[in-house]
Amino acid sequence: MTENRSSRWNPRLAGACLALALLLPAVAQARMNLFACEPEWGALAKEIGGPAVEVFTATTAHQDPHHIQARPSLIAHMRRADMLVCTGADLEIGWLPLLLRKAHNAKVQRGKPGHFLAARQVRLLERPANLDRAEGDIHPLGNPHIQTDPRNLTRVAQALAQRLATLDPKEAAGYRQRLQRFLKRWRESIARWKRKAAPLEGTTVVVHHRQWPYLMAWLGMKQVGELEPKPGVPPTAGHLAELKARLQESPARLIVHAAYMDPAPSHWLSKQTGIPEVTLPFTVGGTPRARDLFSLFDDTIDRLLGALR
Repeated sequence: MTENRSSRWNPRLAGACLALALLLPAVAQARMNLFACEPEWGALAKEIGGPAVEVFTATTAHQDPHHIQARPSLIAHMRRADMLVCTGADLEIGWLPLLLRKAHNAKVQRGKPGHFLAARQVRLLERPANLDRAEGDIHPLGNPHIQTDPRNLTRVAQALAQRLATLDPKEAAGYRQRLQRFLKRWRESIARWKRKAAPLEGTTVVVHHRQWPYLMAWLGMKQVGELEPKPGVPPTAGHLAELKARLQESPARLIVHAAYMDPAPSHWLSKQTGIPEVTLPFTVGGTPRARDLFSLFDDTIDRLLGALR
């Protein structure tokens, strides 16, 4: 009777399989754990990090990033993080310091290489000359909503890739390669967006909250009013009535608000004045189309142009 060699017990092969099985979890855990405060930085980290990173995003496009609860689940994710990627410029001042304190993770504390703030990589607009909290939610370091100008993301991406390579040198070549691929597509897209958005230059805009100066500067638009009487203070009936009277004398072309904000004040002012209103995604996930950084700006520009027409 012929013996079936394939059915023999092979201790060497069995040992190799066991070693591989034990190694696989370690390989899976070798990825960098990134804690992103906002969706735009989570999306950028995935572009640059690729398969070398595991990204957790703490907020969604339908939450106000100024006001987030430091939930136990966020503390747990922060505790496991190798690096955090947040906006900074005091945008997360109400919740990030508490998360860092509760997590007891030395790798991501302020001053450590694992603590990365996007706002430090660009020049901030609207830095106040005088600090007076009576004037509303003032950011002493400047306006933190830098992600609405895609040129800022170029600089943040370069700094992020460098920081990832420093923290994870064995993957440094991969980070650099993905950065170059991203920048090529990104710069081509910026040029395309700018050409397409040419009709928006000079457009006067009323905003709900003071979160669009970078977008306005990039596209040559002009902010002429705010629905909030002071930054961070909800619109009041008196302020809206005053704004309506002013716009009847000097009309704006558009009323703009972010997807996470209450649309009611924009609806009211649009109905009263006849000025078209438009909801912009503001960040990745703000609208069904804005699924990543590229479609975020595709949708933003198409929405502005559609409302202008």
